[in-house]
Amino acid sequence: MSDLLKLIEQESTEKRTSFPSFQAGDTINIHVKIREGNKERVQQFQGVVIQRKNVGTNGETFTVRKVSNQVGLERIFPILSPAIEKIELIRKGKVRRARLYYLRGLSGKAARIKERR
Repeated sequence: MSDLLKLIEQESTEKRTSFPSFQAGDTINIHVKIREGNKERVQQFQGVVIQRKNVGTNGETFTVRKVSNQVGLERIFPILSPAIEKIELIRKGKVRRARLYYLRGLSGKAARIKERR
C-alpha cells in the first residue's frame, strides 16, 4: 500500500517539475485540453497569476486572471490536472505580496504589474 502511495507521489513530483517555476504576479500561458463531444482540442488561457495555494502538495492550485472585453475572468487550475498540457512563462512580475486580490478592483493601466529583471 505504501509503495503505491510513493509511486503516485513520484509521478506527481515529476509532472510538477516539468512546469516552469512561477509565482503570484507572473504572466503565464496555460495550454488546456478542451473536450467538445468526441473531439479534443487545446485552448490557451493567458493571464496573471493571482495566487498559489497548497504549494508543494498534491492539492496545489493556482488562480489565473485575465481581462477580456472589459470583463475580468478568473480560473482556478489544479497543478496536477490532466487537462493542463503545458505552462509557458511569459513575464515575471515584481510584486510584494502572495495574494493579488487587489487587481480585481483595478482596470486599465492601473492593473499593470512591473516586470522583474
